[in-house]
Amino acid sequence: MANIQDVTLSVPDVSCEHCVKTVNGALGALAGVEAISTDIPTKSVHLRYDPSQLSMQQIETTLDDAGYTVAKEPSPTPRTSGKSLNLL
Repeated sequence: MANIQDVTLSVPDVSCEHCVKTVNGALGALAGVEAISTDIPTKSVHLRYDPSQLSMQQIETTLDDAGYTVAKEPSPTPRTSGKSLNLL
């Protein structure tokens, strides 16, 4: 039985349905990919794949070749609510 891995990648350049089709098409062509779900609002790609057939480097290279860069660090979410701090 294959050792299937789930991973969620942050892909900040995903912004429309064309992006979703491009990402899904590029990753779907790779051997070992079982499922892909690309989400525009969160700019993320959830991928289910077999790591014995496909490496994370191959996934990132494929996305890069399609014009989408995987963010290495999640971008910080600015604080938009709550009381402001008075440090004086």
